[in-house]
Amino acid sequence: MAGSELQNSQNAQIDGNTLAAKSLSLFGATHMFGVVGIPVTSLANRAVQLGVRFIAFHNEQSAGYAASAYGYLTGKPGILLTVSGPGCVHGLAGLSNGMINTWPIVMISGSCDQKDFGRGDFQELDQVEAVKPFSKFAVKAKDITEVPKCVAQVLERAVSGRPGGCYLDLPTDVLHQTISVSEAEKLLKEAESAKETVTQGGIVNSDIDKAVSLLKEAKKPLIVFGKGAAYARAEGELKKLVESTGIPFLPTPMGKGLLPDTHPLAATAARSLAIGQCDVALVVGARLNWLLHFGEPPKWSKDVKFVLVDVCKEEIELRKPHLGLVGDAKKVLEMINKEIKDEPFCLGKNHPWVEAIWKKTKDNVLKMEVQLAKDVVPFNFMTPMRIIRDAILGVGSPAPILVSEGANTMDVGRAVLVQTEPRCRLDAGTWGTMGVGLGYCIAAAIACPERLVVAVEGDSGFGFSAVEVEVWLSCIIMISSI
Repeated sequence: MAGSELQNSQNAQIDGNTLAAKSLSLFGATHMFGVVGIPVTSLANRAVQLGVRFIAFHNEQSAGYAASAYGYLTGKPGILLTVSGPGCVHGLAGLSNGMINTWPIVMISGSCDQKDFGRGDFQELDQVEAVKPFSKFAVKAKDITEVPKCVAQVLERAVSGRPGGCYLDLPTDVLHQTISVSEAEKLLKEAESAKETVTQGGIVNSDIDKAVSLLKEAKKPLIVFGKGAAYARAEGELKKLVESTGIPFLPTPMGKGLLPDTHPLAATAARSLAIGQCDVALVVGARLNWLLHFGEPPKWSKDVKFVLVDVCKEEIELRKPHLGLVGDAKKVLEMINKEIKDEPFCLGKNHPWVEAIWKKTKDNVLKMEVQLAKDVVPFNFMTPMRIIRDAILGVGSPAPILVSEGANTMDVGRAVLVQTEPRCRLDAGTWGTMGVGLGYCIAAAIACPERLVVAVEGDSGFGFSAVEVEVWLSCIIMISSI
């Protein structure tokens, strides 16, 4: 009897929705963001039954922004689920946001029945072609037997090399196909064992030697780091490097907090002086794009030598630095710190360059504090920012995650609001995207339930996604009840 029951269970059938959900669960998915409807409602339900938490949004755009930020905060691909056609198109905002910020995100969309494609089917769109400009990899599961392999591929490729966006297309007919449980288990095992592993070439020790020599011989060295270093969890190695060498540092907006803004070697308040006069800049996990003035005069000295650390070889080839180090930010910094440990050097607080940065920082901070001390009624930007700053600092540790958008609100907030811990600032990012705020808040509440989430938004930026406040509150209620 027991053998007969076992055989019956193995011969039982499951459909593509269940197999896709099983694949996601097996390969580590714990959360999914999106808007359900035909043809993916059953997929979402099956995923929930398997323990994947589904966070339902009012529109795919905000859900996509949440998925991208979740990928940044956790280091795991954020998963966005959309319906076909317009749902997929709306989801492109989040997919492209993850891609441009180099955060891992996987968008999964249902699509029309394959046999009806080209005949004007419901929400028909060649979605694989539509997403290609906004993703690093896109694939369609053309048969139920391809589902586990395709799920494994998009999840793996989203985090390999330079993180980014991947897309999986699941046609309606594939979701409704069935196979036996035993065949499904076989396909899942094969997909798991066939997972791709991308290995990077090792960094030549002589290049590490060159980088250290450049820093040691520089008269005005500067360490610049961005959200790529934050994603790599490189804060420990950065702290060791800065404090062992005494070199001033400058974070990009979302690099703030890897080292506290209050650190004596922080050059944020002396940014123009720091980038305008430095002769060697070690740039870690930050691109020489518009945020850093492309590394060109007149903002930078024409003679500055860049040492660029990036996980992407193509990025280094594009920027043509004096020296490029291809690799994970944390691992490269470990190698640099080891080399410095063998032959230590330190500028010291009385070094002319350190003194100049410190003096300029002190002067600019004092000027800003004079403005912040004024109680202006009706409010200008400074008065509410001071109140918000003091309230956030009063929370202590773990520090709240600050989400900021809106041109003036974000710009003033970047100068006033103090970041003390890593990955605690989310803003409009590389694209300067408006509308990310509430999606980011929800992602932060899910990914970091131990932290308070504070949204500081301009009225226009807030208006893009204000309705998602309902979702944010439901997440907070859910978390507080656990």
